[in-house]
Amino acid sequence: MTEETEQNPKTRIWTSILPLFIFLGIAGASYSLLSTEGRNVSALPSALLDKPAPNLGVPELKGLSKAGKQIPGMTQDMFKDKISIVNVFASWCVPCRQEHPQIVELGNDSRLQMVGINHKDSNRNALGFLAELGNPYDVVGVDRSGRASIEWGVYGVPETFIVNHEGRIIYKHVGPVHARDLAQRLMPIIEDALQSANSSG
Repeated sequence: MTEETEQNPKTRIWTSILPLFIFLGIAGASYSLLSTEGRNVSALPSALLDKPAPNLGVPELKGLSKAGKQIPGMTQDMFKDKISIVNVFASWCVPCRQEHPQIVELGNDSRLQMVGINHKDSNRNALGFLAELGNPYDVVGVDRSGRASIEWGVYGVPETFIVNHEGRIIYKHVGPVHARDLAQRLMPIIEDALQSANSSG
């Protein structure tokens, strides 16, 4: 029996199990990337962080009023000298319903400008959503095509941004804002932004 013949069984074994090792390596790497344990997945990095908020107009949600006046849509330069919370929402979005009590709580803070971007929704459904759950917004822009959401770098609905008094995005929260998120993540950043705005004024 030649040396080549003696090595063939070993070669065949390695050839058969090597794909298994490769698969297990890829699966392990994928699990590591996708695992959320110990990670703050709601605060995903954004190319817009510390950059000016998108300077674009978004039309109003017709029929949405507060104190008898139509609530305006988004306008250019609307973020100057204000601390703003920008919340991307839709009536068809189940997590938007889950987070809405926290968005309403933010809306009750008179120090903040609450801005809603209604994402790929119908006017009727959006109005029904806010009539049912309460309207926390001072401004609502209708983004039926999704273009405004793209400009804001939105991954999905809901998402929430904090914009400082200079009109810069200082925080992005992906997914629903839970009570714990509001208390431990958003409010400390908001308070710092308000303090910074007051000291610069």
